[in-house]
Amino acid sequence: MTTSSADQVEPLLEQTIDVRATPDRVWALVSDLPRMSRWSPQVVRSILRGGRPVRLGSRMVNVNRRGLLVWPTQAKVVRFEPTREIAFKIKENGTTWSFTLEPAAGVDGTEAEGTRIVQRREAPQGTSDLSRKLVDRFMGGQVTFQDELRAGMRQTLARIKAEAESA
Repeated sequence: MTTSSADQVEPLLEQTIDVRATPDRVWALVSDLPRMSRWSPQVVRSILRGGRPVRLGSRMVNVNRRGLLVWPTQAKVVRFEPTREIAFKIKENGTTWSFTLEPAAGVDGTEAEGTRIVQRREAPQGTSDLSRKLVDRFMGGQVTFQDELRAGMRQTLARIKAEAESA
């Protein structure tokens, strides 16, 4: 029995990090979606349509890059709960990306107030046929690409942590 590309799309990718900063401070960063290019190794630029601040229903155009491959995506904010969660759905592949914030105590072995950030890529219905074909052909297949996405999420979270803790 062969495994299809669709069967290899994981319904949930998730990474977590604890940050020595308040949820308000972290929210100010993660809810400013045009800043994503500062943290994500894949996002070159995010252009917010309709102006700031970001809110439920906000739309963006993103430019992504992997090596020499560059592609645009369109996104819409589908969940927005200040200091708690922001999520945006990618039109082209049907995935939803989110940041969820939770208060955390004793971050890095200290008594300092902190925040746990959970970044997720949700694909409960898989991804679009076109997305699967492009990933299989140009990005090394679903397993390889998802491993890269997880590594990119860890890098994104580490960069957000560094910026949040530097204030």
